[in-house]
Amino acid sequence: MRHIDFTPLYRSTVGFDHFVDMFDNIFTNQVSQESYPPFNIEKIDDENYRISIAAAGFSQEDFSIEVENQQLKVGVETAKKEQNSFLHKGIAQRSFEKRFKLADHVHVTSASYEHGMLNINLVKEIPEALKPRRIEISNPKTINASAA
Repeated sequence: MRHIDFTPLYRSTVGFDHFVDMFDNIFTNQVSQESYPPFNIEKIDDENYRISIAAAGFSQEDFSIEVENQQLKVGVETAKKEQNSFLHKGIAQRSFEKRFKLADHVHVTSASYEHGMLNINLVKEIPEALKPRRIEISNPKTINASAA
């Protein structure tokens, strides 16, 4: 396990402590991250993203998708009911929960389940007030003339 000291960032930044805490959590918890089920995070374009989770053997009703405090939580809670006797069971159908931290202004727009793939579409919508805008430089002579 590797520990990274983020103290220099605390000395030179203000208001970014949640990013530093997030990176610290990633580096300290990366060993315990479970790989089931496999998933992809795809950047479609500058504003659109897709999370695809390979979850074969489930029905659409089995999934729970929630967003709370900028965190997307996707999970399946399975009941322990084995009616068939398997000689080999290679398709895992166990409970899982995946959590994804969403950036500011990222929203879930839709979710679909087809051919064993759960696809969650997200969009980054920056409000007009936060978008860059061009400020025109005016001539001081025209400002003084209009004030008179």
